[in-house]
Amino acid sequence: MVQAFRRFSLPIWALLALVLAAAGASAQGVPTLRVGVDSSSDPKDVALTLQLLFLFTILTVAPGILILTTSFTRIIIVLSFIRRALNLQQTPPNQVLVGLSLFLTFYVMEPVWREIDQTALQPYLNHELDQGVREPVDPVTGELIPAEALPFNIMLDRAIRPVRNFMWTQIGTDGVDEVALMMVMAGLDKPEKEQDVPLRVLIPAFVLSELQKAFIMGFLLFLPFLVIDIVVASVILSMGMFT
Repeated sequence: MVQAFRRFSLPIWALLALVLAAAGASAQGVPTLRVGVDSSSDPKDVALTLQLLFLFTILTVAPGILILTTSFTRIIIVLSFIRRALNLQQTPPNQVLVGLSLFLTFYVMEPVWREIDQTALQPYLNHELDQGVREPVDPVTGELIPAEALPFNIMLDRAIRPVRNFMWTQIGTDGVDEVALMMVMAGLDKPEKEQDVPLRVLIPAFVLSELQKAFIMGFLLFLPFLVIDIVVASVILSMGMFT
C-alpha cells in the first residue's frame, strides 16, 4: 500500500515543482522589444534612423551588388562553358558551380574588401570620421571634406573608391567603348577623369565588359574540346567505312 502511494505521489510532486518553477520565472522581468515611431529634436537620431534604413536596403540588394560589382559573372559563365565543353549536363550540379564561383569571387575580391575595411569601415566604427576628430583633407581620397559632411557619407565615399578602382582595372582599355556607350545613353557629357563617371554608368559598362570577356574565355576553352570531338568523330566514321 505504501509503495503504491509513493508510485502515484511522485508524478504529482514533480508536476507541483514544475508549476512552482514556472510561477517563479513569471515573476522575474523579461526583456521586451518595442518598435515605434517617436518624435526627436536631435538631428543625429534622424540621421541614425536613415542610416539603418539604408543598411537594411543594402542587405536586401546584396546579392545583386555581389553579382554586378565583382568577378562573379565572369567566373560562373566560364565554369558553365567548361561543363558544357565536357558534355556534362548536370555534373557538377548548379549548386556546386555557384558555390565554387562564390569562393573564387571571395578570393579575387579579398584585397578590395580588405582595403574597404581598413580605410572606410574601421575608421567609421572607431569614430575617426566624426566632426572635430577627422582631418580637413581626406587622406584616402585626397579631397577636401566639407564641415557639414556626415561620418556615414565619408565612409561611403571611401568604401566606393576601391570598388570603382577594381571595376576600372577590369574594364581596361578594351572596355572604354562600353563606358562611352553608357555615357551617351545616359545623356551625359564626356568626363574629364575616371572619378567623374557615375556608378549608374560605370556598373552597366563593367557588366557588359565582364560578359564579353567571359564569353571570349569560354569560347577559347570550349574550342579545344570541340576539335577533339570532331577528330574522334572523323576517326570513328573512317573506321566504320573500312569495316
